[in-house]
Parts: sequence; C-alpha cells; structure tokens
Amino acid sequence: MPTSKRRHILREVSGGATAPCGFEAAGVRCGLKDKGPDLALIYSVSRAAAAGVFTRNVFQAAPVLITKERVGREPVRAVVVNSGNANACTGARGHRDALRMAEVAAEALRVPPRSVLVASTGVIGEPLPMRKVVSGIRRAAEALGPEGGKEAERAILTTDTRPKSVAVEFSLDGRPVRVAGMAKGSGMIAPSMATMLAFLTTDAHVAPALLQSCLVKAVEKSFHRITVDGDTSTNDMVLLLANGQAEAGKVTSRHGLVRFQAALDRACTYLAREVVRDGEGASRLIEIRVRGADSEQDALQIARTIAGSPLVKTAMAGGDPNWGRVLAAAGRSGVEFQPDLVELRLGGVRVVREGAVCSHDKKAARRAVAEGEVAVTLDLNGGEGAAVVWTCDLTAEYVRINAEYHT
Repeated sequence: MPTSKRRHILREVSGGATAPCGFEAAGVRCGLKDKGPDLALIYSVSRAAAAGVFTRNVFQAAPVLITKERVGREPVRAVVVNSGNANACTGARGHRDALRMAEVAAEALRVPPRSVLVASTGVIGEPLPMRKVVSGIRRAAEALGPEGGKEAERAILTTDTRPKSVAVEFSLDGRPVRVAGMAKGSGMIAPSMATMLAFLTTDAHVAPALLQSCLVKAVEKSFHRITVDGDTSTNDMVLLLANGQAEAGKVTSRHGLVRFQAALDRACTYLAREVVRDGEGASRLIEIRVRGADSEQDALQIARTIAGSPLVKTAMAGGDPNWGRVLAAAGRSGVEFQPDLVELRLGGVRVVREGAVCSHDKKAARRAVAEGEVAVTLDLNGGEGAAVVWTCDLTAEYVRINAEYHT
C-alpha cells in the first residue's frame, strides 16, 4: 500500500488511458471475435517517448518482435492492438501482417510508419484476416477521440470478464500531471516479464531512458508479482507512452521523479491486481505476503512458490483454511529457513506459531479464506527480507474455459 505521504499527493481520476492530456483512443469491431469490439487504437496528438517490457517466452509473436525493435529508438505516435488472434507462430506472413498493421495505421493518422507500435492477443497459430484488420484500423482512426478509451478497453479483451483501467493524478510545479492505463489478462498469467497486455499513458515530460527505468521498476513490483496459472504468453507486453502535454516541467532525477514513480507504481499495481482478480474462473484474489526472510529475493521465491501451488489455490477455491499446504509449499521453495521460527496468519487469524499449529478460532480462519480477498502472511522471523505476490484461486471453471479455448 502507498505511504500516507503518497496518498496525499496522488489521487485517482476518471478517464482511463485517455485521461492524460493529448491522448485519444477508439475501439471498433472488425470480426476477429464472435462479438464485441476487437481492434483498438491509442493515439498521441504529439510525439511521445516510449518504454516497454516484454515477454521472456522464447516463442515471441510478430508484433512483440516489431514493437521491441521500435521502442526507445524514436518517438511514438500510436499503438494499434487487435484481439481474437495472437499473430504468433505465423512465420514470415505474420511478420508482414504486423508491419502492415502499423503501415495502415500510419497512413490513416498521417504519421511515420515506425512511430506506430503493434500488439496482438488471442488464438496462436492462425494468420490474421488482414482485409478485416485493415478495414478496422481505418475505421478506428476515424473514430478516435478523448472519450474512446472505454471502447478501446473492451476491444483488447479475450477471456477477460471485464475491462481494466486506471488513471492517477499528481501535482508538479503547481500543475496536474496524469499517469493512466488499461490492461487485459485473465489466463496465461505468470511472473515472467509483462505477463499480459498493458498500455500506459502519461502527459509527463520524461526522457526515454528515464521512462524505461521507471517502467522497469514499476513492473518489477506489480506485473512481475502476479500469477494465475504459471503460464506466460507469446504476446505479453507493457508499453508506456509519455507525450509531455502536461503544463509542468520535465521530470528528471532531481525534479518530480519520486512523484512520477509513485503514480506509475500505483497505476501498475492496480492493473496487476485487477488482472489476477479477473483470473479465469477465479472467485478470490489472494495476497501472499512473506516477511522475515534473509533477503527480498528469498521472500519472493517463497511467495511465488505458495502462489503457484495448485494445492493452495484449490484449497482457497473451496474456502478451506488448509494452512498445511501453505507451509508445505514454502518448504519446497528451495529457500533455507528455520521452520521452528515460522508464524502463519490467514487474514488476521494466527494459525501457526514457532513452526507448529497453535490454538486458534477455526471458524474465524474459515471465514478469512471465504472472502473475495484473502490475505496469507508468512513470517519466517529470520531477517529483513519481504515480498508480496498476488494470485487467485483455482476452480473447475478455469479447467472448463481452457478445455474449450482453441489453440
């Protein structure tokens, strides 16, 4: 959670990804999905610095490869995104199609082709129906506007049950500055780089190198700390565009950086938690907090092991306070610690003390894991290292969704 000082200088505002000055968006239907909008366009009225974090999966989709090559090298004006088709494992044709998406958007917007970034999400291994995509891009360019963010949020969804967006404002030089974004993600979510699609915008003036550094730091504490099923997609990316349209001074290491980083951290953390909350078939958001480790990395390794345990996740799905599964997962994490020092709490109920079960209210423990948000706190009492990871429960609905989702 943000400190009291940060709560004072940050406030959430409406508008999603188009809340910052100088950003427009649109979402249209071009027929890639059975229903709803499936192509989104995000546009900056002026040249924007860009930063990106991308999947570590060896199989990287054509749009990932193209966007990785463009980010940070020259100013960006737009991002074009389609859902319903990942354009992954599609060979030379897929690469040409991704380039064509950027070219068509550039023509429609009258900007340089290399100033357009590309992203795709959906079924792997099927060629894009480019006639539909080209028509959709042109219609999206005509529909651009500050109010188009809502349709754009819907257009990037796949198995998600709802859109995910946020906008945060802070003051710099007496002027409002905003950081905002939208994300999609529900399955194939694991803490290995971006783990879904997220598009962040800001009207702050930030140099590309500093922007990249800020994004990496924000992602490390947010999108790198979530898992739904342990799988990482071929198409994952987080992009951040900064167009400098706010009437405030340039963000530098000595001016406004702490506030900008706090706003970006808050936006990324909110979106990351919403991705997990909307995990495929999920009924509970689970926060795994580990402290008292020898190092932050040790705490993170333990938290990720617990968060990824099918036994822990299915117990939570059943509202079962099966604390033994939590301890067992921690014990196989590969991190050395003293079991007889360990304390475990489910919500506010301490169920383990000095490595063994202690007297506790079992009904209260059951209530603690039956809520929509569940807190699991493991204290190793051995050091200063601490970390938090967010996951969700594993239900039969997850199996149904993925048994029926064609790849």
